[in-house]
Amino acid sequence: MALSERILMGPGPCNPYPDAVAALTRPMLGHLDPEFLTVLDETNERLRQVWHTSNRLTFPVSATGSAGMEICLVNVIEPNDAVVIGVNGVFGERMVEVASRCGADVVRVDFDWGQPVDPGRLLAAHPNPKLIGVVHAETSTGVRSEIADLGANKGDALLLVDCVTSLGGIPVEIDEWGVDLAYSGTQKCLGVAPGLAPVTVSDRAREFIVERPRSWYLDLNLISKYVDGDGARAYHHTAPISMIFSLHAGLGVILDEGLESAWARHEACGQRLREGLIDLGFELFAAEGHRLPELTTVKVPDGVDEARVRSRLLREYGIEIGGGLGAYAGKVWRIGCMGHTARLRNVELLLAALARLV
Repeated sequence: MALSERILMGPGPCNPYPDAVAALTRPMLGHLDPEFLTVLDETNERLRQVWHTSNRLTFPVSATGSAGMEICLVNVIEPNDAVVIGVNGVFGERMVEVASRCGADVVRVDFDWGQPVDPGRLLAAHPNPKLIGVVHAETSTGVRSEIADLGANKGDALLLVDCVTSLGGIPVEIDEWGVDLAYSGTQKCLGVAPGLAPVTVSDRAREFIVERPRSWYLDLNLISKYVDGDGARAYHHTAPISMIFSLHAGLGVILDEGLESAWARHEACGQRLREGLIDLGFELFAAEGHRLPELTTVKVPDGVDEARVRSRLLREYGIEIGGGLGAYAGKVWRIGCMGHTARLRNVELLLAALARLV
């Protein structure tokens, strides 16, 4: 099967929207060209609409989602700051690692993989933390955690939320939930190729930005002078022009469809996939009531060579699904229905293929 016909249903890149692919071929502009800066401003405004925020400092970081995590932490954390982080999968663990490298005094609150974080336990973990960090949609387990209670009861703490797998696929309410810093990635529900990390920073969080962060490239004091769009632009780094063209187009597809309609499309695909897997005799991994529609985790049946099945899916059907991570490597599959991939026809083809192969 031709590479262009592959259906990407893993936890990584989805199939991008055709408009986002076409935008990559737009003629090149300079990163200070007025026409490009107009596109950048429009892209930032479209991100505000998708994030449901009025935060002025909302823009795509010139790197993938983990850089979004890093830019949020290095700009507000100083040595010995108390940071509470909920860990219920790989990306909570990564947040702990990045915060530790910033010199934070990390209070790690662990939860079983496959279970959501308990907001009450996070809030009780430290009397006065500088920051509380949590993953909204844990990519390693397919679990959604509740954010609103954290925002309502965080006190003076900053609230940092990983929305890499949630933005564009399920409701994300930055302002309503009281989120101070959040980051995402372009390659999942936003339906764009990997390469950018949308970030949003509240006005309150901007007051906590340190004068000299440990990273020059990710220094929001410098970047904001280029991306804010307020007056003259100050050169910081060469923006990835074509990727921003592509994100601009991908966000346009979502907003033209309607954000609520995009959420509903992802939900319909996730529901059909879960039902079909159960009908085939599979057992779902993530906690009921907290399962992501855009990323379904399913236990590999006993006696099944899971790597061989994934290989045959790719070779014979052109379908990519993902394996498990950490302690669940070889024990679960992670199946994505994100962005342009979130179509019922793709779900039905996968279910038919699994019925034949397992």
